[in-house]
Amino acid sequence: MTAPSRLRAILGGSAGNLVEWYDWYTYSAAALYFAPIFFPNGNSTDQLLQTAAVFAVGFFARPVGAWLMGRYADRVGRKAALTLSVSMMCAGSLVIAVTPGAAQIGIAAPIILLLARIFQGLSLGGEYGASATYMSETAGRRHRGFWSSFNYVTLIGGQLVALGLLIVLQQVLPKTDMAAWGWRIPFVIGAGLALVAFWLRSKLPESESFIRAAAAPAERGSLRLLLAEHPRETLSIFGLTAGGSMIFYIYTTYMQKFLTNTAGFSKVEATDLSALTLVAFLLAQPLCGWISDRVGRRIMLLIAFGGGMLITWPIMSRVATTHSLSMAFLLILIPILFESAYTSISAVVKAELFPTNLRSLGVAFPYAVANALFGGTAEYVALWFKSIGMESGFYVYASVLSAVAFVAALSIRDTQKHSRIIED
Repeated sequence: MTAPSRLRAILGGSAGNLVEWYDWYTYSAAALYFAPIFFPNGNSTDQLLQTAAVFAVGFFARPVGAWLMGRYADRVGRKAALTLSVSMMCAGSLVIAVTPGAAQIGIAAPIILLLARIFQGLSLGGEYGASATYMSETAGRRHRGFWSSFNYVTLIGGQLVALGLLIVLQQVLPKTDMAAWGWRIPFVIGAGLALVAFWLRSKLPESESFIRAAAAPAERGSLRLLLAEHPRETLSIFGLTAGGSMIFYIYTTYMQKFLTNTAGFSKVEATDLSALTLVAFLLAQPLCGWISDRVGRRIMLLIAFGGGMLITWPIMSRVATTHSLSMAFLLILIPILFESAYTSISAVVKAELFPTNLRSLGVAFPYAVANALFGGTAEYVALWFKSIGMESGFYVYASVLSAVAFVAALSIRDTQKHSRIIED
Protein backbone atom coordinates (compact mmCIF):
# COMPACT_ATOMS: atom_id res chain seq x y z
CA MET A 1 0.00 0.00 0.00
CA THR A 2 1.08 3.58 -0.59
CA ALA A 3 1.56 5.78 2.47
CA PRO A 4 -1.63 7.85 1.85
CA SER A 5 -3.79 4.75 1.26
CA ARG A 6 -2.33 3.08 4.34
CA LEU A 7 -3.10 6.15 6.43
CA ARG A 8 -6.68 6.31 5.11
CA ALA A 9 -7.21 2.64 5.94
CA ILE A 10 -5.85 3.05 9.49
CA LEU A 11 -7.89 6.19 10.13
CA GLY A 12 -11.04 4.69 8.62
CA GLY A 13 -10.74 1.54 10.68
CA SER A 14 -9.90 3.55 13.78
CA ALA A 15 -12.93 5.85 13.49
CA GLY A 16 -15.32 2.92 13.35
CA ASN A 17 -13.55 1.21 16.23
CA LEU A 18 -13.89 4.35 18.35
CA VAL A 19 -17.65 4.46 17.78
CA GLU A 20 -18.04 0.75 18.60
CA TRP A 21 -16.23 1.13 21.91
CA TYR A 22 -17.99 4.39 22.72
CA ASP A 23 -21.32 2.57 22.44
CA TRP A 24 -20.03 -0.32 24.55
CA TYR A 25 -18.61 1.84 27.34
CA THR A 26 -21.53 4.26 27.47
CA TYR A 27 -23.29 1.55 29.47
CA SER A 28 -20.58 1.54 32.14
CA ALA A 29 -20.16 5.34 32.19
CA ALA A 30 -23.88 5.93 32.72
CA ALA A 31 -24.46 2.98 35.07
CA LEU A 32 -24.28 5.15 38.19
CA TYR A 33 -27.40 6.94 36.94
CA PHE A 34 -29.53 4.25 35.29
CA ALA A 35 -28.93 1.49 37.86
CA PRO A 36 -31.88 2.69 40.02
CA ILE A 37 -34.06 3.04 36.91
CA PHE A 38 -33.77 -0.61 35.85
CA PHE A 39 -33.01 -2.10 39.28
CA PRO A 40 -34.89 -0.01 41.88
CA ASN A 41 -34.54 -2.46 44.79
CA GLY A 42 -31.63 -2.57 47.26
CA ASN A 43 -28.87 -0.13 48.18
CA SER A 44 -26.40 1.44 45.76
CA THR A 45 -24.00 -1.52 45.92
CA ASP A 46 -26.84 -3.97 45.15
CA GLN A 47 -28.01 -1.84 42.21
CA LEU A 48 -24.48 -1.56 40.79
CA LEU A 49 -24.02 -5.29 41.31
CA GLN A 50 -27.06 -5.98 39.14
CA THR A 51 -25.93 -3.62 36.38
CA ALA A 52 -22.47 -5.24 36.57
CA ALA A 53 -24.12 -8.63 36.10
CA VAL A 54 -25.78 -7.40 32.89
CA PHE A 55 -22.41 -5.96 31.84
CA ALA A 56 -20.87 -9.41 32.38
CA VAL A 57 -23.62 -11.20 30.43
CA GLY A 58 -22.89 -8.94 27.47
CA PHE A 59 -19.32 -10.19 27.63
CA PHE A 60 -20.48 -13.80 27.55
CA ALA A 61 -22.15 -13.08 24.20
CA ARG A 62 -18.80 -11.97 22.83
CA PRO A 63 -17.31 -15.46 22.24
CA VAL A 64 -20.36 -16.35 20.13
CA GLY A 65 -19.97 -13.09 18.22
CA ALA A 66 -16.23 -13.73 17.87
CA TRP A 67 -16.87 -17.16 16.39
CA LEU A 68 -19.57 -16.00 13.97
CA MET A 69 -17.93 -12.72 12.95
CA GLY A 70 -14.43 -14.23 12.91
CA ARG A 71 -15.60 -16.86 10.41
CA TYR A 72 -17.33 -14.13 8.44
CA ALA A 73 -14.22 -11.92 8.36
CA ASP A 74 -11.94 -14.78 7.28
CA ARG A 75 -14.38 -16.03 4.64
CA VAL A 76 -16.11 -12.91 3.29
CA GLY A 77 -13.68 -10.15 4.20
CA ARG A 78 -12.48 -7.81 6.93
CA LYS A 79 -14.42 -4.88 5.49
CA ALA A 80 -17.73 -6.79 5.41
CA ALA A 81 -17.33 -7.88 9.04
CA LEU A 82 -16.49 -4.34 10.18
CA THR A 83 -19.60 -2.83 8.59
CA LEU A 84 -21.88 -5.56 9.97
CA SER A 85 -20.56 -5.24 13.53
CA VAL A 86 -21.07 -1.49 13.72
CA SER A 87 -24.65 -1.88 12.45
CA MET A 88 -25.45 -4.31 15.25
CA MET A 89 -23.93 -1.99 17.86
CA CYS A 90 -26.11 0.86 16.59
CA ALA A 91 -29.26 -1.21 17.08
CA GLY A 92 -28.32 -2.19 20.63
CA SER A 93 -27.64 1.41 21.69
CA LEU A 94 -30.93 2.61 20.26
CA VAL A 95 -32.89 -0.03 22.17
CA ILE A 96 -31.28 0.95 25.48
CA ALA A 97 -31.96 4.62 24.77
CA VAL A 98 -35.71 4.16 24.35
CA THR A 99 -36.48 1.40 26.88
CA PRO A 100 -38.71 2.62 29.77
CA GLY A 101 -37.64 1.94 33.35
CA ALA A 102 -38.94 -0.67 35.80
CA ALA A 103 -41.46 1.82 37.22
CA GLN A 104 -43.23 1.88 33.84
CA ILE A 105 -42.93 -1.68 32.48
CA GLY A 106 -41.76 -3.71 35.48
CA ILE A 107 -39.58 -6.76 34.96
CA ALA A 108 -39.60 -6.20 31.19
CA ALA A 109 -37.22 -3.25 31.62
CA PRO A 110 -34.18 -5.19 32.88
CA ILE A 111 -34.98 -8.04 30.46
CA ILE A 112 -34.89 -5.67 27.46
CA LEU A 113 -31.70 -4.11 28.82
CA LEU A 114 -30.14 -7.56 29.04
CA LEU A 115 -31.18 -8.53 25.49
CA ALA A 116 -29.84 -5.26 24.06
CA ARG A 117 -26.57 -5.81 25.87
CA ILE A 118 -26.32 -9.36 24.51
CA PHE A 119 -26.81 -8.00 20.98
CA GLN A 120 -24.04 -5.47 21.58
CA GLY A 121 -21.86 -8.27 22.92
CA LEU A 122 -22.32 -10.24 19.69
CA SER A 123 -21.29 -7.15 17.76
CA LEU A 124 -18.21 -6.40 19.82
CA GLY A 125 -17.14 -10.03 19.86
CA GLY A 126 -16.49 -9.77 16.15
CA GLU A 127 -15.34 -6.14 16.16
CA TYR A 128 -12.10 -6.74 18.03
CA GLY A 129 -10.90 -9.58 15.80
CA ALA A 130 -11.87 -7.86 12.55
CA SER A 131 -10.46 -4.45 13.48
CA ALA A 132 -7.27 -5.80 15.08
CA THR A 133 -6.65 -7.97 12.03
CA TYR A 134 -7.45 -5.26 9.51
CA MET A 135 -5.29 -2.61 11.18
CA SER A 136 -2.36 -5.00 11.67
CA GLU A 137 -2.53 -6.19 8.06
CA THR A 138 -2.62 -2.65 6.66
CA ALA A 139 -0.05 -1.15 9.07
CA GLY A 140 3.17 -2.15 7.26
CA ARG A 141 6.07 -4.18 8.61
CA ARG A 142 8.37 -1.39 9.80
CA HIS A 143 5.85 0.52 11.93
CA ARG A 144 3.30 -2.21 12.63
CA GLY A 145 3.48 -1.83 16.41
CA PHE A 146 2.97 1.93 16.21
CA TRP A 147 0.06 1.93 13.76
CA SER A 148 -1.74 -1.06 15.25
CA SER A 149 -1.59 0.65 18.66
CA PHE A 150 -4.38 2.87 17.34
CA ASN A 151 -6.68 -0.10 17.89
CA TYR A 152 -6.42 0.64 21.61
CA VAL A 153 -6.12 4.40 21.09
CA THR A 154 -9.62 4.32 19.64
CA LEU A 155 -10.80 1.72 22.17
CA ILE A 156 -9.74 4.02 25.00
CA GLY A 157 -10.91 7.02 22.97
CA GLY A 158 -14.40 5.56 22.79
CA GLN A 159 -14.47 5.18 26.55
CA LEU A 160 -13.08 8.69 26.97
CA VAL A 161 -15.73 10.20 24.70
CA ALA A 162 -18.41 8.37 26.69
CA LEU A 163 -17.02 9.74 29.96
CA GLY A 164 -16.50 13.21 28.47
CA LEU A 165 -20.09 13.41 27.33
CA LEU A 166 -21.23 12.30 30.78
CA ILE A 167 -19.14 15.09 32.34
CA VAL A 168 -20.73 17.68 30.03
CA LEU A 169 -24.21 16.43 30.85
CA GLN A 170 -23.42 16.56 34.57
CA GLN A 171 -22.51 20.21 34.17
CA VAL A 172 -25.48 21.35 32.08
CA LEU A 173 -28.32 19.23 33.49
CA PRO A 174 -29.76 19.33 37.01
CA LYS A 175 -29.12 16.16 39.01
CA THR A 176 -32.80 15.22 38.92
CA ASP A 177 -32.96 15.49 35.12
CA MET A 178 -29.70 13.59 34.74
CA ALA A 179 -31.05 10.75 36.87
CA ALA A 180 -34.47 10.75 35.20
CA TRP A 181 -33.64 10.98 31.50
CA GLY A 182 -30.30 12.68 30.83
CA TRP A 183 -28.39 9.40 30.94
CA ARG A 184 -30.27 8.31 27.79
CA ILE A 185 -28.67 11.03 25.65
CA PRO A 186 -25.28 9.25 25.22
CA PHE A 187 -27.05 6.14 23.92
CA VAL A 188 -28.98 8.18 21.31
CA ILE A 189 -25.76 9.88 20.20
CA GLY A 190 -24.02 6.50 20.00
CA ALA A 191 -26.67 5.12 17.66
CA GLY A 192 -26.24 8.14 15.37
CA LEU A 193 -22.43 7.90 15.39
CA ALA A 194 -22.67 4.22 14.47
CA LEU A 195 -24.47 5.18 11.26
CA VAL A 196 -21.59 7.52 10.39
CA ALA A 197 -19.09 4.73 11.13
CA PHE A 198 -21.03 2.38 8.85
CA TRP A 199 -20.64 4.84 5.99
CA LEU A 200 -16.90 5.28 6.65
CA ARG A 201 -16.27 1.55 6.76
CA SER A 202 -18.18 0.96 3.55
CA LYS A 203 -15.48 3.07 1.81
CA LEU A 204 -12.50 1.12 3.19
CA PRO A 205 -10.27 -0.93 0.86
CA GLU A 206 -9.95 -4.63 1.60
CA SER A 207 -6.59 -5.70 3.06
CA GLU A 208 -4.02 -7.17 0.67
CA SER A 209 -3.53 -10.12 3.03
CA PHE A 210 -7.18 -11.15 2.73
CA ILE A 211 -7.26 -10.65 -1.04
CA ARG A 212 -4.34 -13.04 -1.42
CA ALA A 213 -5.79 -15.56 1.03
CA ALA A 214 -9.15 -15.52 -0.77
CA ALA A 215 -7.44 -16.59 -3.97
CA ALA A 216 -5.77 -19.57 -2.27
CA PRO A 217 -7.44 -23.00 -1.81
CA ALA A 218 -6.90 -23.15 2.00
CA GLU A 219 -9.89 -23.50 4.31
CA ARG A 220 -10.76 -20.18 5.95
CA GLY A 221 -12.42 -19.28 9.25
CA SER A 222 -12.61 -22.82 10.68
CA LEU A 223 -12.69 -23.15 14.47
CA ARG A 224 -11.86 -26.85 14.15
CA LEU A 225 -8.76 -26.04 12.11
CA LEU A 226 -7.75 -23.26 14.51
CA LEU A 227 -7.84 -25.52 17.57
CA ALA A 228 -6.24 -28.48 15.77
CA GLU A 229 -3.34 -26.65 14.13
CA HIS A 230 -2.73 -23.69 16.47
CA PRO A 231 -3.58 -24.81 20.03
CA ARG A 232 -0.48 -23.21 21.57
CA GLU A 233 -1.12 -19.80 20.01
CA THR A 234 -4.80 -19.98 20.96
CA LEU A 235 -3.98 -20.82 24.58
CA SER A 236 -1.34 -18.09 24.72
CA ILE A 237 -3.85 -15.45 23.62
CA PHE A 238 -6.28 -16.75 26.23
CA GLY A 239 -3.66 -16.34 28.97
CA LEU A 240 -2.52 -12.90 27.83
CA THR A 241 -6.10 -11.68 27.64
CA ALA A 242 -7.05 -13.09 31.05
CA GLY A 243 -4.52 -10.91 32.83
CA GLY A 244 -4.60 -7.99 30.42
CA SER A 245 -8.38 -7.62 30.45
CA MET A 246 -8.64 -7.90 34.22
CA ILE A 247 -6.11 -5.10 34.80
CA PHE A 248 -7.62 -3.00 32.00
CA TYR A 249 -11.15 -3.14 33.40
CA ILE A 250 -10.00 -2.47 36.95
CA TYR A 251 -8.45 0.88 36.07
CA THR A 252 -10.64 2.02 33.18
CA THR A 253 -14.12 0.78 34.12
CA TYR A 254 -14.42 -0.42 37.71
CA MET A 255 -12.24 2.35 39.12
CA GLN A 256 -15.05 4.90 38.67
CA LYS A 257 -17.25 2.85 41.02
CA PHE A 258 -14.35 2.04 43.34
CA LEU A 259 -13.61 5.74 43.84
CA THR A 260 -17.21 6.44 44.89
CA ASN A 261 -18.15 3.20 46.61
CA THR A 262 -14.89 2.58 48.52
CA ALA A 263 -12.66 5.66 48.48
CA GLY A 264 -15.55 8.05 49.18
CA PHE A 265 -15.22 10.49 46.27
CA SER A 266 -18.32 12.03 44.71
CA LYS A 267 -19.74 10.79 41.40
CA VAL A 268 -18.53 13.93 39.63
CA GLU A 269 -15.02 13.66 41.14
CA ALA A 270 -14.81 9.97 40.20
CA THR A 271 -15.92 10.69 36.63
CA ASP A 272 -13.43 13.57 36.23
CA LEU A 273 -10.59 11.47 37.63
CA SER A 274 -11.46 8.54 35.37
CA ALA A 275 -11.38 10.87 32.35
CA LEU A 276 -7.92 12.21 33.28
CA THR A 277 -6.43 8.75 33.69
CA LEU A 278 -7.94 7.68 30.37
CA VAL A 279 -6.29 10.64 28.62
CA ALA A 280 -2.91 9.55 30.00
CA PHE A 281 -3.65 5.94 29.02
CA LEU A 282 -4.57 6.96 25.48
CA LEU A 283 -1.41 9.03 24.98
CA ALA A 284 0.78 6.15 26.16
CA GLN A 285 -0.45 3.75 23.44
CA PRO A 286 1.41 5.08 20.36
CA LEU A 287 4.57 5.58 22.40
CA CYS A 288 4.58 1.99 23.65
CA GLY A 289 3.67 0.69 20.19
CA TRP A 290 6.62 2.63 18.74
CA ILE A 291 8.93 1.21 21.41
CA SER A 292 7.79 -2.33 20.55
CA ASP A 293 8.91 -1.80 16.94
CA ARG A 294 12.42 -1.27 18.30
CA VAL A 295 12.81 -3.57 21.31
CA GLY A 296 10.33 -6.30 20.37
CA ARG A 297 6.87 -7.35 21.53
CA ARG A 298 7.78 -10.00 24.09
CA ILE A 299 9.77 -7.76 26.42
CA MET A 300 6.85 -5.30 26.48
CA LEU A 301 4.47 -8.06 27.55
CA LEU A 302 6.81 -9.18 30.33
CA ILE A 303 7.07 -5.60 31.63
CA ALA A 304 3.29 -5.20 31.59
CA PHE A 305 2.42 -8.38 33.45
CA GLY A 306 5.42 -8.38 35.75
CA GLY A 307 4.27 -4.96 36.90
CA GLY A 308 0.69 -6.16 37.26
CA MET A 309 1.79 -8.96 39.58
CA LEU A 310 3.77 -6.68 41.85
CA ILE A 311 1.77 -3.46 42.18
CA THR A 312 -1.94 -4.31 42.04
CA TRP A 313 -2.33 -4.96 45.78
CA PRO A 314 -0.39 -1.90 47.04
CA ILE A 315 -1.95 0.47 44.48
CA MET A 316 -5.56 -0.58 45.12
CA SER A 317 -5.03 -0.55 48.90
CA ARG A 318 -3.61 2.96 48.79
CA VAL A 319 -6.30 4.35 46.46
CA ALA A 320 -8.96 2.99 48.83
CA THR A 321 -7.65 5.14 51.69
CA THR A 322 -6.55 8.34 49.95
CA HIS A 323 -8.64 11.49 50.14
CA SER A 324 -6.62 13.48 47.61
CA LEU A 325 -7.66 13.62 43.96
CA SER A 326 -4.12 14.36 42.81
CA MET A 327 -2.70 11.44 44.82
CA ALA A 328 -5.39 9.11 43.48
CA PHE A 329 -4.51 10.19 39.92
CA LEU A 330 -0.79 9.52 40.43
CA LEU A 331 -1.49 6.15 42.00
CA ILE A 332 -3.75 5.05 39.14
CA LEU A 333 -1.28 6.40 36.56
CA ILE A 334 1.41 3.88 37.60
CA PRO A 335 -0.49 0.68 36.70
CA ILE A 336 -1.99 2.41 33.65
CA LEU A 337 1.52 2.90 32.23
CA PHE A 338 2.47 -0.71 32.93
CA GLU A 339 -0.74 -1.90 31.29
CA SER A 340 0.05 0.22 28.20
CA ALA A 341 3.00 -2.07 27.45
CA TYR A 342 0.36 -4.76 26.78
CA THR A 343 -2.61 -2.87 25.37
CA SER A 344 -0.56 -0.95 22.79
CA ILE A 345 0.53 -4.19 21.11
CA SER A 346 -2.41 -6.41 22.03
CA ALA A 347 -3.81 -6.35 18.49
CA VAL A 348 -0.57 -6.84 16.59
CA VAL A 349 0.84 -9.61 18.80
CA LYS A 350 -2.29 -11.68 18.34
CA ALA A 351 -2.59 -11.00 14.61
CA GLU A 352 1.07 -11.88 14.00
CA LEU A 353 0.61 -15.32 15.57
CA PHE A 354 -1.80 -16.68 12.92
CA PRO A 355 -1.85 -17.32 9.16
CA THR A 356 -4.19 -15.15 7.10
CA ASN A 357 -6.87 -17.80 6.53
CA LEU A 358 -7.48 -18.11 10.31
CA ARG A 359 -6.25 -14.76 11.54
CA SER A 360 -9.47 -12.92 12.38
CA LEU A 361 -11.00 -15.95 14.10
CA GLY A 362 -7.71 -16.72 15.86
CA VAL A 363 -7.49 -13.19 17.24
CA ALA A 364 -11.16 -12.88 18.16
CA PHE A 365 -12.19 -16.22 19.67
CA PRO A 366 -9.67 -16.85 22.50
CA TYR A 367 -9.66 -13.13 23.26
CA ALA A 368 -13.45 -13.05 23.59
CA VAL A 369 -13.59 -16.19 25.75
CA ALA A 370 -10.97 -14.86 28.17
CA ASN A 371 -12.61 -11.44 28.18
CA ALA A 372 -15.95 -12.99 29.06
CA LEU A 373 -14.51 -15.03 31.91
CA PHE A 374 -12.21 -12.41 33.41
CA GLY A 375 -12.66 -8.95 31.88
CA GLY A 376 -16.44 -8.83 31.76
CA THR A 377 -16.76 -10.23 35.27
CA ALA A 378 -14.16 -7.90 36.82
CA GLU A 379 -16.71 -5.41 38.19
CA TYR A 380 -19.03 -8.12 39.43
CA VAL A 381 -16.24 -10.05 41.20
CA ALA A 382 -14.87 -6.83 42.74
CA LEU A 383 -18.31 -5.82 44.03
CA TRP A 384 -18.95 -9.35 45.30
CA PHE A 385 -15.74 -9.32 47.34
CA LYS A 386 -16.79 -5.94 48.74
CA SER A 387 -20.29 -7.18 49.57
CA ILE A 388 -18.89 -10.00 51.74
CA GLY A 389 -16.40 -7.70 53.47
CA MET A 390 -13.26 -9.07 51.79
CA GLU A 391 -12.44 -6.38 49.24
CA SER A 392 -8.70 -7.10 49.38
CA GLY A 393 -9.41 -10.61 48.07
CA PHE A 394 -10.07 -9.01 44.69
CA TYR A 395 -6.57 -7.53 44.67
CA VAL A 396 -5.12 -11.02 45.10
CA TYR A 397 -7.36 -12.39 42.35
CA ALA A 398 -6.17 -9.72 39.89
CA SER A 399 -2.52 -10.29 40.81
CA VAL A 400 -2.83 -14.03 40.16
CA LEU A 401 -4.29 -13.39 36.70
CA SER A 402 -1.36 -11.08 35.93
CA ALA A 403 0.95 -13.97 36.84
CA VAL A 404 -0.94 -16.23 34.41
CA ALA A 405 -0.46 -13.66 31.64
CA PHE A 406 3.24 -13.35 32.53
CA VAL A 407 3.67 -17.10 32.00
CA ALA A 408 1.77 -16.86 28.69
CA ALA A 409 4.13 -14.08 27.55
CA LEU A 410 7.12 -16.31 28.35
CA SER A 411 5.66 -19.09 26.19
CA ILE A 412 5.50 -17.18 22.88
CA ARG A 413 8.20 -16.09 20.47
CA ASP A 414 8.78 -12.42 19.75
CA THR A 415 6.25 -11.81 16.98
CA GLN A 416 8.10 -8.73 15.77
CA LYS A 417 10.84 -11.06 14.52
CA HIS A 418 8.60 -14.04 13.69
CA SER A 419 5.43 -12.46 12.30
CA ARG A 420 3.03 -14.44 10.11
CA ILE A 421 1.85 -11.26 8.40
CA ILE A 422 4.10 -11.43 5.33
CA GLU A 423 2.63 -8.54 3.33
CA ASP A 424 4.12 -5.10 3.83
